[in-house]
Amino acid sequence: MIITYYGAEFVKVQAGDTVLAFNPIAKESDFKSSRFGADVAFISVDHVDFNGIDNLTYKEKKPFVISGPGEYEVKSVFIKGFMTESIYKGKAYINTIYVVRFDDINICYLGVLGSLDKLTSEIKESIGDVDVLFVPVGGGDVLGPDEMNKISVSIAPKITVPIYHDVSSKKSTENLMKEIGSSVEPVSKLTIKKRDLSEKEGEIVLLSSQA
Repeated sequence: MIITYYGAEFVKVQAGDTVLAFNPIAKESDFKSSRFGADVAFISVDHVDFNGIDNLTYKEKKPFVISGPGEYEVKSVFIKGFMTESIYKGKAYINTIYVVRFDDINICYLGVLGSLDKLTSEIKESIGDVDVLFVPVGGGDVLGPDEMNKISVSIAPKITVPIYHDVSSKKSTENLMKEIGSSVEPVSKLTIKKRDLSEKEGEIVLLSSQA
């Protein structure tokens, strides 16, 4: 499995020829958008910063779109979506947390989660064991570093990947790492296999944006 980050909350996860895309950035967004073909698109919040489905149709690929709570199975990818509430840029939205079983690896993508109290004990119990956790961090409309740490401890993933923070600013990244209590250097991609995860416990991986 190869994980690539494109800024904001836009994440690409690929195994073999199958491509998943989470919260793609639309052309109308102030964030820089990127384009590639995806088989499955996950939309957590219906906002131009996260719903750029048009950017995921490329060559022979046109994505199956999942944009809300429920249980799904697409191309041997098993998905559960859990509804939470979110405030983004001053407006109330429904946010969907996705738990995805893909390439024998358990992914949890928190979407535009803005506060700890939205992650209820019922949702955490339903999430189950997590190999890779994507957490929006940076404060404001998303979680602060302290909240990220608390969520990582409560879910106990093998690997935590912070998203949404300003990866273009070295100072911002250094401050984030200081607050999280980590000194990791950003990498362009994360490549993992199931057998590698047995050696991981609470590791933080910081991805630089490829947008």
